[in-house]
Amino acid sequence: MTPATKGNKPAKHRREWTRKTHEVIFEADTFYGRLFDEILLVFILLSILVVMLDSMAEVRAMHRPLLYRAEWFFTIVFTIEYGLRIISSPRPKEYIFSFLGIVDLLAIIPTYIAITIPEAQPLIVVRAIRLLRIYRILKLYRFVRAGKLMILALRNSARKILIFMMFILVLVVMLGSIMYVVEQGENGFFSIPLSIYWAVITLTTVGYGDIVPVTDMGKFIATFIMLLGYSIIAIPTGIVSVEISRSIGERYQRRKSCSYCEEPLHEPGSSFCKTCGARLE
Repeated sequence: MTPATKGNKPAKHRREWTRKTHEVIFEADTFYGRLFDEILLVFILLSILVVMLDSMAEVRAMHRPLLYRAEWFFTIVFTIEYGLRIISSPRPKEYIFSFLGIVDLLAIIPTYIAITIPEAQPLIVVRAIRLLRIYRILKLYRFVRAGKLMILALRNSARKILIFMMFILVLVVMLGSIMYVVEQGENGFFSIPLSIYWAVITLTTVGYGDIVPVTDMGKFIATFIMLLGYSIIAIPTGIVSVEISRSIGERYQRRKSCSYCEEPLHEPGSSFCKTCGARLE
């Protein structure tokens, strides 16, 4: 065996180890990949439970050392997992700056920060977002496609929604100012910002009840704002619904149709009709 062959063996073993690690960590099609994801999800749920229990004063007083050790155990496990994902990823930088890569990092940082800033400990509940990985196990790809369609619709309607929100902002400022004048700075309407706050919760039909108009004119304006809120709330929903319908319509328009049997629903890359078998033009 030549020295070159001996030198290539460690590199070959390293590549093989990286490939197998990537298969287990990033793929859910294999037995071990699925098992890894299931164990990871259980660990995430248990770590969130630990944080919730730690937020309860009576439980924290009785089991503080146990909760502390459990938190560090999960943090070390997730740190090792994060490192393995970086090492085994064919494009580490792409994973690090991806959505799930950032969430994986945020899931372990609070525990280390909490060493010097104890107030950061509750931020560990961000690990709940990591449960999004469950779609890989359950193969909910059609829900992922539907999610992409929703994101596309929101992106296309962002300008309209922004204009609508600017209109709402101007409206609540006007209504809040009017209520401040009508109530003469009393009955909870002690300032224009507080009156604007009341206009927002009234327009959105939330109605906390902490600020209530007393004058007859104030009650009349409040009634008008409540009725106006029902019609305004539906506008963003309508904007997004139109964009979803338009996106679905464009998707169908891009599909090929058969000139022989007039079957309209074919994927863009299809060459033959799925109904009659004729060649698609």
